[in-house]
Amino acid sequence: MPRAKHQRKATTQKGEKRDFSQVAFDVVQRVVKRSETGEPKPNRSKNLAAVALGGLGGSARARSLSKRRRHEIAKKAAKARWIQSK
Repeated sequence: MPRAKHQRKATTQKGEKRDFSQVAFDVVQRVVKRSETGEPKPNRSKNLAAVALGGLGGSARARSLSKRRRHEIAKKAAKARWIQSK
């Protein structure tokens, strides 16, 4: 039986093809299993060490670049934004 266009197959990480209903069923099963076992939701907060180091990167780079090089980078970025918006 041919599938409708909206019933596309989803590819898993292992390369298996599954349709939308199979994926939805698996999601529901995981949610039900988690609620039955009392397992807490996974913590998706940011790593505080990475946040602290990430804040240092841009200012350190700006200090190391010359005024002329910063100007070139800004000009290139502005040009890319204008091209993208057209």
